[in-house]
Amino acid sequence: MYYYLLALLVLGLDQVTKWWIVKNMHYGQSITVIENVFYITSHRNRGAAFGILQNQMWFFIIITIAVIAAVIYYMQKHAKHQPLLRTALGLVLGGATGNFLDRIIRKEVVDFLDVKISNYNYPIFNVADSALVIGVILIFIQTLMESKNKKENMNGAHRG
Repeated sequence: MYYYLLALLVLGLDQVTKWWIVKNMHYGQSITVIENVFYITSHRNRGAAFGILQNQMWFFIIITIAVIAAVIYYMQKHAKHQPLLRTALGLVLGGATGNFLDRIIRKEVVDFLDVKISNYNYPIFNVADSALVIGVILIFIQTLMESKNKKENMNGAHRG
């Protein structure tokens, strides 16, 4: 059950921060947090990650509904006794729902976290994007751990 609370926490934080950006900053306005590294920059995105597939709103709505349904199903059927996977899926659910609400309500996603490392300017993102990325990384780690455990169990069974 805590993974639903985690999803709600991510969703709430995502929506509050986006609301603050929309209400308090002009599009394109940037506030320096750490010079040459981190900025709060008001940006909008009508596409997916890195601005791909611009203006494909129905595509994103359909895909997001499918992802949300799959995550909820998987949480109920397969993740009950796997805390890392539950956490990962809670992050993915909260992140997917946050950007979904933006697409439904605003017809675009509000982005504002702007990171520059050396000469590379990372695409501007938001709390929901961060939760999605961390969730996917945790799913990858869970998958690697399961694969390793399965391999160790198979090797142990062959020895005995």
